[in-house]
Amino acid sequence: MNVLVLVGSLRPDSLNRRFARAAAAELPPGVEARFFDRLPELPRYDQTLDVHPAPAVVAELREAVLAADALLVVTPEYNGAPSGLIKDAIDWVSRPRGEPAIAGKRTAVLAATMAPRGAVWAREMTARSLTVAGAVVLAETVGLATAHEGLDGDTIVDDTTRAAVTALLADLVEADALVA
Repeated sequence: MNVLVLVGSLRPDSLNRRFARAAAAELPPGVEARFFDRLPELPRYDQTLDVHPAPAVVAELREAVLAADALLVVTPEYNGAPSGLIKDAIDWVSRPRGEPAIAGKRTAVLAATMAPRGAVWAREMTARSLTVAGAVVLAETVGLATAHEGLDGDTIVDDTTRAAVTALLADLVEADALVA
């Protein structure tokens, strides 16, 4: 089984990228995490570009989503919203109309922030957009508040957050197995 990880941060060592790597380490045995690192290359979603054949990076993203058993979406929160990178990725994989790559794909949402609320608004908006796009999004999301203190490198140091991430990923894998 494989989980495709989409990280909505441009910085190579961002808190969200580190949180994504830490979360991937919490996947159950036998589950492989695959990171799609080309999100920064995606064009902004533009219907005039959404033609056949799709731009190469868009086609690659759609194929990666189709090939994945489940998705893990990790987004920063900017002004109470998810990153534009994540929104564009969702828009691209929600097409073509009638046969989107994301249709029925089990998905979990995470977010890390230096703020105390754990990026709750970004997580809610991301989950809503994914659901409208056709994904089957787990009801629970996990946010890492004060992430600059909650991560040591690529390790979650807060036991409560680590347990929440581990439980969420176990649900993601179990839910996917039940649907397949």
